[in-house]
Amino acid sequence: MAKGGFPGMGGNMQQMMMRAQKMQQDIQRIQEEVGNRELEYSAGGGAVKVVIYGRKEIKSVEIQPEVVDPDDIEMLQDLIVAAVNGAIAAADETMNSEMAKVTGGMNLPF
Repeated sequence: MAKGGFPGMGGNMQQMMMRAQKMQQDIQRIQEEVGNRELEYSAGGGAVKVVIYGRKEIKSVEIQPEVVDPDDIEMLQDLIVAAVNGAIAAADETMNSEMAKVTGGMNLPF
């Protein structure tokens, strides 16, 4: 075997391992940072607002009093579902965007 790595590997194996280890550390750091980040999403023109952590844990739900209509509970339920789903999508998008910065766009499962 040639000195400095495996033949045909195109570089020093030790350097590749060090880069992979650094990438793993960066991924863990970003997962923690984004996981603790608060994201806000609203539905119905601000009638229902959801604050979610990047780890997809709901922090709060705020409902404007004017959308609470006892005769139309279904609309309120729909607004809550829309706000929660939007907040989850925002958390996913934020995590994917931050991970792409570290992984160089490689599609790694997180």
